[in-house]
Order: sequence, then structure tokens, then C-alpha cells
Amino acid sequence: MTYPALAGRTAVVTGAASGIGAATARLLAAGGAAVALLARRTDRLEELAAKITAEGGTALAVAADITDQLSVDQAAATVHRVLGGVDLLVNAAGVALPNPAELGRSDEWTRMIDTNLTGTLRVIRAFGGDLVAAGGQDRAADLVNISSVSARTAFPAFAVYAATKAAVTHLSASLRTEYGPRGVRVSAMEPGLTDTEIVGHIDNAELAAYLGTAMRTGPVLSAEDVADLIGYTVSRPRHVNLSHTLVQPTRA
Repeated sequence: MTYPALAGRTAVVTGAASGIGAATARLLAAGGAAVALLARRTDRLEELAAKITAEGGTALAVAADITDQLSVDQAAATVHRVLGGVDLLVNAAGVALPNPAELGRSDEWTRMIDTNLTGTLRVIRAFGGDLVAAGGQDRAADLVNISSVSARTAFPAFAVYAATKAAVTHLSASLRTEYGPRGVRVSAMEPGLTDTEIVGHIDNAELAAYLGTAMRTGPVLSAEDVADLIGYTVSRPRHVNLSHTLVQPTRA
């Protein structure tokens, strides 16, 4: 589905190299938004940008590591130079590294916190001023943070990941009290199990096999399902803010 209300908007999507981020970028571009694609994998970004361009859209591939402040700052400078101010930001970058907490994998804890929470904050700081400026001009302005069903439902071995996503959900609710009065909608999206590259990041063979089987055989969302919901959310009339959405497979 396409959303005509997206025409003329300028969006930034993090995690755009795959999964929800890539699907969201394509949907926004199909609706007429100019989209900056942010992620670490340059080859994936350039491939996606070429697809969007071939489909008649506008896309800018910008290599960025959201765990690195300088990288985020440089990416923001590139986006502003090429596309101008941003009125739509989708924080889809994230990583899930499940393991029992008792293993004490502080390397994984640090990576998840720095990507899922602090990385999200870095990007918001880089583009938040743009959103406020758009809202101040009575234009649509949206901040969408991708959280997870894990923010509210406990799963074994996902304790730290769940904690980072619960933080993203609460961060979004708190930011809404700051940005909402200035015309910026803030939305937290909590998808259930979604068919993405999550399994490829897991070094626990048993958990990877379990999730891989769940992806193949169980009820699961597609990245396009979540992207469509994001498109719907940011296309509502400006006075309507779908601030918190939990989406799961019907049979889950």
C-alpha cells in the first residue's frame, strides 16, 4: 500500500540495510518521500538506493554507525547538505544478542545498549532540531522508534535485549511530552516476531536454531507488515498521534 500523504516529506531511516528499516525506506519512497538510508553496510545501502531510484523514488545512501558519535554527526551533515531538513525519522536500527544473563556476556550487553538505546538517542539528537522546526512551521513531523514486544513480554535469554527495548518504549513516551507540544508526533512501535536477519547475529547455536525454526514454521510478521503500519501511522492527520502500537501475528 502507498500513502499519498508522504509526498514531499524528507525522511531518515536507520537500520536501512535490511529488515524493517529497508522495507520502511521503500514504502516511504513509494509514497513520495525523499529518504536517507542510514546503516553500516554501504553495499546494501547502495543496492537499496538503486532499487528505489529505479522505482521512481528518491533515496540517499549514507554509511553510518550509530554507536559512533562522529559517524552520526557526519551522516547528519551529509543528509542536511543533500536533502535539507528532515521531518520524518524512523529509528529501526537494532541488534538482538540473546544469551542467559548468568553467562555474563558484557560484550553483548554493551553492544545492545549502545545500539538499541544510546544509538537511538544519538540519532534523535542529530535530527531532533529538524523535527521541531517542521512542527513549528505547522508541517507534519514524526519520530518513530522501533521497540519490540519484548519490552512488555518476558522471554528466556532475552533479558538485556528486552531491557533496552523497554527503555526505548519509555523513552518514546517521555519524549512525547517534550516534542508533542511543539508539533512533533512521537510513536513507539512494538512488533512481535518478525522475519528479519536477527538469527544471523546470534552466537548461541541452540537459540539460533530455535529462532530459525520459529521463523520458518511459526506465526511471524514480515518486515513489510511493520513498514505498512509505520506508513499508516505517519500519514494520519497532523493532530492525530498513534503514540504506542503493539503488533503481533494473529495466531501468536
